Amino acid sequence: MTDEMMEEGGKIKKFLYINRKAPHGTIYALESLEVVLISAAFEQDVSLAFIDDGVYEIVKGQDTKGAEIKNFSPTYRALEGYDIEKLYVEKESMDARGLTEKDLLVPVKVLTAKEMADLMESQDVVMSF
Repeated sequence: MTDEMMEEGGKIKKFLYINRKAPHGTIYALESLEVVLISAAFEQDVSLAFIDDGVYEIVKGQDTKGAEIKNFSPTYRALEGYDIEKLYVEKESMDARGLTEKDLLVPVKVLTAKEMADLMESQDVVMSF
């Protein structure tokens, strides 16, 4: 992350990280989580959105033993300790996958696709994983 991305004249920048991929089978979900934690360490305004198969990243009860990979999903519960409290899920993505807020590990704000687009527009930096 460059200094220009982090600050403009001392102003805290608004970062939105969008998770679009399923949690396992690629490196995207874990990489996103690491970048989010790094951004928070630099005291930026960090938000995290889950769209498309990215909603599966925060579903309760993930079992990765059969795939022989580490289940990092419990880490999402620790985000609040890093002052990352702005978590969003696209309603249409949840609906298409038969999910509700009760299926999720962490509290989120559910946004329609239009509201999500508005959120993206209001950010200084948007990164998609």
